[in-house]
Amino acid sequence: MDAVRLNPLDTAWLFTESRATPNHVGGLLTFRLPEGAPKDYLRHLMAEFRSHRSFAPPWNRRLKLAYTKNPLPSWVEDDDIDLEYHVRHAALPWPGGERELGELVGRLHTTPLDLARPPWECTIIEGLDGDRFALFVKMHHSLIDGISGMKMLERAMSPDPAKSLALPPFWATGLSPARKPGRSDPPPTVANATAAAIEGLSVQARSLPQLAAAFGKILKRIGDPSDGMVVPFDAPLSLFNGRVREKRRFATQQFPLPRLRALADAAGCTINDIVLTLCGGALRRFLQERDALPGKPLTAGIPVSVRPKDDENTGNAISFIVATLGTDIEDAAERLRAVRASVLHAKAHVQGLPRQAMLQYTMLLMAPTIVTLLTGIGGRTRPMFNITISNVPGPDKPLYFRGAELLAIFPASIVTHGQALNITCESYAGQMNFGFTGCHTSVPSLQKLAVYSAEALAELEAALLPRVQETAKMAGGVKPAPTAAASTRRTKAPGRARPATKAPARAKQVAKRRHAGTAPA
Repeated sequence: MDAVRLNPLDTAWLFTESRATPNHVGGLLTFRLPEGAPKDYLRHLMAEFRSHRSFAPPWNRRLKLAYTKNPLPSWVEDDDIDLEYHVRHAALPWPGGERELGELVGRLHTTPLDLARPPWECTIIEGLDGDRFALFVKMHHSLIDGISGMKMLERAMSPDPAKSLALPPFWATGLSPARKPGRSDPPPTVANATAAAIEGLSVQARSLPQLAAAFGKILKRIGDPSDGMVVPFDAPLSLFNGRVREKRRFATQQFPLPRLRALADAAGCTINDIVLTLCGGALRRFLQERDALPGKPLTAGIPVSVRPKDDENTGNAISFIVATLGTDIEDAAERLRAVRASVLHAKAHVQGLPRQAMLQYTMLLMAPTIVTLLTGIGGRTRPMFNITISNVPGPDKPLYFRGAELLAIFPASIVTHGQALNITCESYAGQMNFGFTGCHTSVPSLQKLAVYSAEALAELEAALLPRVQETAKMAGGVKPAPTAAASTRRTKAPGRARPATKAPARAKQVAKRRHAGTAPA
């Protein structure tokens, strides 16, 4: 069997895993049943899934741990896969709503993967209202990152409902490594490991001047936020940065992309800046209600993909930037300006590094956090940043699988000591879908963050869009950007939330109608 060595970042995801901090990521995919689907549609789908014996990487990769003659962990192919273990079935008491679905996903995401098997599971979930069903797929983070996961998703489905009828299960599709046929990594022997280490040291030596300059710039900015640049390990302590326990909570939120794009156009920023600002507003209110808002702004660690467009390898190819969330700023427009300036500085800092130095930079940046997790002091020291917030671009057209339309993709991610909350969003078919993953003990009432993010969006629209409309009128009747009252289909909120602090009356009314999270209080 060909062996594929794990890179240092992938290996770190393995070595820092524990029962309380499993390092797998997941995706909740909701579908609409095909029109006229028989009542036993899902029973037949389950039977077909369990009988399909064709596997493609990375679904057939099993971990081969280090030993004397094999000093590095590696992936080996394993086609003897027990699909009765990997493919599971769950049902909600009909009619299952968003809250019940979130409770189930929280439980499914709590359980660690069996690393003696290919590290993935797929659960078919029935009993949802509105003629829907769902798949919850989880896979170890050492095997996949967000970008490669989205590529696998697109390849496993079809934009044509008719062509989707004969598609095989996800694990029969996978991804093909971008390498020449017949070529594989050398066997993970001591000699080959030594050669790889020497080659790595050579790359590091060539990148040393750029790395030294990058970290020198970070050191100079410590205690000097005047230019908007945020540095790692300068974050305040918050209730999100202590020790975590095993159980997870999960909540979701969904916004139409045109609403976010209208705000980005009005402010001259990116959609990602809008996402960070909404999260900052929601976190500010969440902490204020608990009298736990630090005077210093929370910071976000934002994964940045460094994977080339033609690279279809799995594993992780990411770096990090650190930016403020402006939680110390009450005014929504001012918060956005602070976030935008911080992100621009962070991007310029990382983009100054050559690509071959990215892995070394990321590992050096994460080394203190990895050490705290390995030594058991994680969550007892100052965090590198307060919260991880990811934004993964997805397909812009509707996809189908076995005739069923994919309605939404909600990502579930990693929670660990010192990082009790993770917010990840994925765009899909004109919607931005947020997944909030939190420690059940550290982050109570997680679904309130989903509600508050909708209210933060309404506040930002109230602050920015009236200015655009007024400017348009003065310019001679140019069509204004859509307002917060734009009509979209929403799911009923599971609870009534209090209006946001100092939001205009109309924005408060709009915010109450927004889609709420799914996790239990």
